[in-house]
Amino acid sequence: MPLQIDDLPGAIRAAKNELRERLPNYREVFAEVEADMIAQAERIAALRERGEPVIPEIRFDDIAAGRVSAEQIENVKTRGACVIRNVFDRARVEQWDRDIADYVERNRLDKKLENRAEDRYFGQLASSKPQIYGVYWSKPQVLARQSAELTQARVFLNRLWRSESEGRVHFDPDRVPVYADRLRRRPPGSESLGLSAHCDGGSVERWIEPNFRMVYREVFSGNWRAYDPFDAAWRTEVEEIASPAVCSMFRTFQGWTALTQQGPGDGTLQLVPIASAMVYILLRALQDDIADDDLCGAMPGRALSIKAAYHAPLFRALSSIPLMQPGDTVFWHSDVIHAVEDAHRGSGYSNVMYIASLPACAKNDAYLRRQLPSFIDGDSPPDFPADHFEVDFTGRARLDDLTAIGRAQMGVGL
Repeated sequence: MPLQIDDLPGAIRAAKNELRERLPNYREVFAEVEADMIAQAERIAALRERGEPVIPEIRFDDIAAGRVSAEQIENVKTRGACVIRNVFDRARVEQWDRDIADYVERNRLDKKLENRAEDRYFGQLASSKPQIYGVYWSKPQVLARQSAELTQARVFLNRLWRSESEGRVHFDPDRVPVYADRLRRRPPGSESLGLSAHCDGGSVERWIEPNFRMVYREVFSGNWRAYDPFDAAWRTEVEEIASPAVCSMFRTFQGWTALTQQGPGDGTLQLVPIASAMVYILLRALQDDIADDDLCGAMPGRALSIKAAYHAPLFRALSSIPLMQPGDTVFWHSDVIHAVEDAHRGSGYSNVMYIASLPACAKNDAYLRRQLPSFIDGDSPPDFPADHFEVDFTGRARLDDLTAIGRAQMGVGL
C-alpha cells in the first residue's frame, strides 16, 4: 500500500521528537558517525587520487565458475557497489545498441518526447534532466533482462544479502523478477544533463514510516555499528509515497548495462561507495541545526537529495565509475548515494540499459501483477510517467519473445 501523509511538517516534527526521545544522546552518536564517515571518505579519496580503483570489479566468468573470493565479496559489501566485467559478448551488445537506435528512430520517438509527461521525481535536484528515454519494451531490453548471463549475475548479487533473519525468510534470492526500466542515450557534447547526488527508494519515509524505521532500528537506537546494510529484515515491507519514478519494488541493487564504451568525463555514473552512508544521512537530519519540520530538504515523492550544505563529508568520496566496455554492468546497493556527471565530453554516445537486481517476495510479486499488462499493451510501467510511447511502436517485444525464464521473471501465471 502506498504511504499517505496529509500533514508533512507535522509528521516530520512528530517523528523527530520521537526519534530524539528514543536516542537522547543523538548529538554524541552523530559525532561518532561523522568521524567514521570522514575517515572512510578520506580513504576512498586517497585511493582515487592515486589512480587506484575505488569500485570493486569482478569478472562474470568468476561468478559463473564460483571463483569469487570472500575478500572480493567483503569489498563489495563495504563499498555497496561493483562492476561486473564481460557479462555479455561485446558484438552482441553493440548489435543491441544499433537495434535500439533503429527502434527509437523508426518509431519517431523524438516527436513523442516533445509531449512527454513531466518527470517531477528529479525536479528538486540541482541537475535534473538526464538523457533518459521512456522506452521499456524494445527487444534488446527484454532479451538482456531474461538472459541467462544477467540472471546469474543478479542471483549472485541477491545472495550477498541476508535473506533470512530474525526467524523469518524475507525473499528468495534465486528467483529474479523483472523491474522494467528505461534507457539512457546520451550524445557527446551534452551539458547539464546529469543528476546531482541522491538516493532512491524512499525520502521522508525513512524517518516516518514504521517499517522503514525497523530497517534502520540499529541506527535509531544508537547501536549504529551493528547496522547491516545487507540485512533484508523489514525492507520488503516498507511503504513508499506513490510518485512517478518512485520504485515500488524491493531492489537489492540498482544497476545498468553498458551498451557503449564510457568512462569518467563521458557523463557517466558517480557513486559514494560507502554502503553504510545512510547512517550519516539519517542521523544528520536529527541534529539541532536542522529545523524541526525539515529533514535536510527531503521532499515526499522525490529522490532523497544529498546536499553539500548538510552532507559535506560524503562528497569527498563521490567518484566516477571506471571505464566501461559494451557488455559490462555496474550495480549499486539500493541505499547508496549516486549521481551522474553533468557534462559528456567524450567522442561517442554514452548509452545504457537500466536493469536492476531484485529477488522474489510478496512486495515484488504484487508489482509484477501490475506491470505485466503494461508489457502486453506497450504501456509505460506503473511506476513511471504515463507517456505510453510504445503502444503503437513497431518491433516492440511481445509475449512470444519471452523465454521460459523471461515469462517467470515477468510474472506470467502469477
